[in-house]
Amino acid sequence: MELPGFAVAVWMFVCLYACVVGYPNGKVREACTSMVPCHGSSPQLSPEHTITVNGTEFKPGDIIEVRLSGPDFEGFFIQARDAEHLDSPAVGSFVLADQRHSQLLTCARTKNSAVSHTSKAKKKDIKVYWIAPGDAPKRVQFLATVVKKYRIFWVKIPGPIVSQPDVLSPTPPLHATSEAMSTSHPVPYISKPFSASGCGIMKFCIRNPTNCDPGSASCFFLSFQQEESSVFIEMSGPSEGYLALAFSHDQWMGGDDAYLCVNEGHRIHVSTAQLKERSHPLLDSENALEDVSWRLVDGILQCSFRRSIHLPAYKGRFNLDTSYYIFLADGEASEG
Repeated sequence: MELPGFAVAVWMFVCLYACVVGYPNGKVREACTSMVPCHGSSPQLSPEHTITVNGTEFKPGDIIEVRLSGPDFEGFFIQARDAEHLDSPAVGSFVLADQRHSQLLTCARTKNSAVSHTSKAKKKDIKVYWIAPGDAPKRVQFLATVVKKYRIFWVKIPGPIVSQPDVLSPTPPLHATSEAMSTSHPVPYISKPFSASGCGIMKFCIRNPTNCDPGSASCFFLSFQQEESSVFIEMSGPSEGYLALAFSHDQWMGGDDAYLCVNEGHRIHVSTAQLKERSHPLLDSENALEDVSWRLVDGILQCSFRRSIHLPAYKGRFNLDTSYYIFLADGEASEG
């Protein structure tokens, strides 16, 4: 960007104040505010790369697919911001689609609120998923900084603006596309927090503390609802690691039928497992669960699934037409 006179001095000051000097590994948290990679040259004027999304509307908790594509590039930095205040902190969090070429960063104390490259390897297309937070502004715009080569880069390339329902959106920006306007989720995702409605009537519920709201940040929640030959189970709690449910014949851990919701890179994996004594759970190679969905917003992990009352073909799965002790555990998860 060629800036005359005083503007040049201002631009140089910004670079010295908040810039990144050659981070090929993408650890560019210093650029969270400015999105400027100070590589000793000015940014280019006309972007060669585009940002596209798969929907124009969102509600808190929704997921939107975001793609950055164009000619070969080495580095990138993607954020979502309040469309009315583009200098404000990043909004929401991201989920990776490819951990080889992209990684999550924490900006303004918001975990996973930015995405960057992992190496200088050439890339043409990057896909990530953005999760709308509970306190999302009415309109959100995606921005990207792209580094083609060390001294050839673009800063804050404007992407599409997405809006909450009943908010009038302006004419889409130059780099927005009209393709794939569907708001369907790329992964099975729970659109709103669990509800205690129907507890004691339609479903059996366990809450700790007693009568707490499963949408709150301090409530552990389990519900079981019988549907003909199956049971629909909801599990919720304040955890960014894992939640686990287990059926036991006694009050001791071991020989139990377990169900795990584990956060791996902000993507939730729901698995069945067996608990052998007091050791790590043995994950099953085959999953007996159906209609698996999940949600991770503001530190509250929620997952739901359905399983048949009788599962004779799956070793370790208990029949759900008798009485058991119920365990609910939570904690950190790492390295599988």
